[in-house]
Amino acid sequence: MPSVDQFFQKSGLRKLTLCFSAILLCLAFSLNTQAANGQPQFVDLSLLVAPDLPSTWAGGFPYFQINYYLRPGPLSAYSSDILTIDGNTGTQLDVPPHSVPRPSAGFSFVDRVPAWQFVGEGCVIDVRELLDKGAKGYSSLIMKRHITEWEKKYRALKPGDVVLFYSGYSDQYYRPGRAGRRYMAEPLEGKSPAWPDPHPEAMEYLASRGVMTLATDSPSMGPIPELGEPTHMAGLKHGMIWTEGATGLGQLPATGALYCTLSPKHAGAATAEARAFAVVGNPLAQQLIDSARQKNVMDLSVTLADNFPVWWPGSGVGNHRQPYLTVNFSHNPITDLYQQIHILDSHSGTHLVPPSYALPTEGFDRRNYAPEVQQWLATYEKRYGPRGTSTLTAEKVPLSQSCGWLRVIDIRYLVGKTDKSSWPQSPEIMVADIQKFEREHGDLKPNEIVIFESQYSDKCKQPLPAGNVCMADALNGKSEGWPSPGPELILYLAKRGIRCVGTDGPTLGGADPEKALWTYWALGTSGMVGIEYLTNLDQVPEHAYFLFAPAKIQNCHGGPGRAIALY
Repeated sequence: MPSVDQFFQKSGLRKLTLCFSAILLCLAFSLNTQAANGQPQFVDLSLLVAPDLPSTWAGGFPYFQINYYLRPGPLSAYSSDILTIDGNTGTQLDVPPHSVPRPSAGFSFVDRVPAWQFVGEGCVIDVRELLDKGAKGYSSLIMKRHITEWEKKYRALKPGDVVLFYSGYSDQYYRPGRAGRRYMAEPLEGKSPAWPDPHPEAMEYLASRGVMTLATDSPSMGPIPELGEPTHMAGLKHGMIWTEGATGLGQLPATGALYCTLSPKHAGAATAEARAFAVVGNPLAQQLIDSARQKNVMDLSVTLADNFPVWWPGSGVGNHRQPYLTVNFSHNPITDLYQQIHILDSHSGTHLVPPSYALPTEGFDRRNYAPEVQQWLATYEKRYGPRGTSTLTAEKVPLSQSCGWLRVIDIRYLVGKTDKSSWPQSPEIMVADIQKFEREHGDLKPNEIVIFESQYSDKCKQPLPAGNVCMADALNGKSEGWPSPGPELILYLAKRGIRCVGTDGPTLGGADPEKALWTYWALGTSGMVGIEYLTNLDQVPEHAYFLFAPAKIQNCHGGPGRAIALY
């Protein structure tokens, strides 16, 4: 068997790695230049999750799967996917119950972590000197001295900081196919040096500084083979959370960038798939850092839980999408908790709607639609022009498009305005409603995030079958649907430079299937994205900044994620 070095030389991956490193250096230079010019940039720090990448924990965990079960055709006008994913996949979030027995800090599950802990000033501690310095099967250790040396060079760490351990490990070894075994499998087998990670004393020191959020570009925060659990416990017992499997940390300045990690809001989860990113460039980055330090951060996401109305039930029978399910495996006797797999539709809970959700790819034959959808399309195009095509899936949507200054438009006055004889039907949000808002609160500006507040999601916080009042009753004509924008409004917003629109209803399309499809066709054709199923909008102050990011899953036609607001 060739050595690792020989394998890299023969496969050409050494050249690929050098090219990738050069690209990162160029990106870092570009970002620093743009930041110096006052242009804030969003920097994605997340690994791509895909079946041919080493996304799944190599120690015997069930593999990540994506099932493209809905595609435009005779059975569906939409594209959606079934995701089978556990919380230790790709870039991921660890919270205290991962290691800490209850009660202690062990009740801070993914859905209960305070929103301020997801954000803070990124403090990049460069430990590239430790890369590949351990023996085979052993991690090189980040010690307290690495942190204190950083403090001597820059400044003392303090509450509100997010410490980012940058070794370059994921940049170097997260690769597709057999080459990806170097990322986790070979170190676990004892065939290659393992990833750098902090010694427990380093975690205790960070806790003494009041640092509550960390990140590493290693696949785990735990050094192998012996210190994984001691390091986890040393940090998590203090209530810390952290990102594992970050990447591209070398693009960031040593200080001054806002770091953020967002995950779907899985109920009772000790880990979760996540999206890590940063905002570089003042004044925005500093404004957001200040909000984070003051803990002025709100969670606007619904909780994903079994037997709650967080997935599409459809009308009638047999027209539902994949229910949200939790599967327990691998019991931990210390915490008395199981590892969890979640099986869900990619439009479950609070999620992103990319253009490819309703738009087919180029070359699609519209005659493959069901006859009624063909009729709907003919009417739509007569009124609004050609429906577009798209391959823009959720992971390709720029982070800057789903983040921005927030404009919450209160449309509660529309609730209850439809006639029962017209059901299934939703109150339609009209252009006149937006113009009324602008007269009272000022004009909308390009790239602002426009979100409609009806407080509809408040009625969705009860388990099924009582939770049928959320979607199923409306879809089956038993109650009024949630307020939703029509295509005229979407096209109006697009002309105003709005690129992202959201709602606290379950969907932007309403209860009427034809009108809903028109809304999504207009949204996608305009290059806009949607964020659906938000909550707590009545608590958002007037001047707030919105952050949303979905998990970074390859070719995913929806995007479960987390939405927060900083003020």
